[in-house]
Amino acid sequence: MDDQSSVQKIINASRSVRKMGALALGMLALFLLVGTISELRSYNYIGAGIQPADTITVTGEGKVTAIPDTATFTFTVDETAADVATAQTKATTAGNAVIDYLKSQGIADTDIQTTDYNVNPQYEYSSQICANNGYCPPQKQTISGYEVTQTVSVKVTDITKAGDLLAGVGSRGVSDVSGLTFTVASQDALDAQARDKAIADAQSKAKELAGALGVSLIRVTGFSENSGGVVPMPMYAAESGGAESAAAVAPQIPVGQNTITSDVSVTYEIR
Repeated sequence: MDDQSSVQKIINASRSVRKMGALALGMLALFLLVGTISELRSYNYIGAGIQPADTITVTGEGKVTAIPDTATFTFTVDETAADVATAQTKATTAGNAVIDYLKSQGIADTDIQTTDYNVNPQYEYSSQICANNGYCPPQKQTISGYEVTQTVSVKVTDITKAGDLLAGVGSRGVSDVSGLTFTVASQDALDAQARDKAIADAQSKAKELAGALGVSLIRVTGFSENSGGVVPMPMYAAESGGAESAAAVAPQIPVGQNTITSDVSVTYEIR
């Protein structure tokens, strides 16, 4: 009976060893499978980012023109006084007078924007008496007053009024009228038109070049764009004058036309 029990124990132990061996082999196979899949994915990812060895790069240019329909300019009021409060009051009075005039001419509140406002002390400098040993102290600095400046940007959607508005603003106590520019409200649409023309130009050049080289265009592998560019516009400046100054003669403001350009660079894979 003892011999049979021993034999049975040996058989059971053998079965356990075989089960453990089978489990270990299964786990090893699963590990190798996961590692292989991971490695294959890695190769696929790396390969996906490799640039084609055979490419050509061409450039294209597109232009569209448009008559501007919006004008923008800035004006600045500049006032000084012995104290800050007085200087601010003078600047506010002058600035508000110009803004009220603009509103009376149909300029909307949303088209009038303060872009800069500064309060700065003004100084006087006096020399000090030099000592007998030759040492001269630095100049003495004393606040003599305060300067307040306010710069306002104005957008004019009725471009025919630009000249009259410049003259009217210049006659109302401002220190400077400048920065006149002309733009087109539908700028985004014009940019897109110029880009489309530039791409078509590049495509035409690429086909011509591929024919000359005896190759075929496969796909686009790179693209870049440099857009923007308009014809420079005139500027108008006015010296300061009191609100009671005689009305200035309205300047002629040639609007001309804006040229919108787009330059693109396209890279093609070839075969």
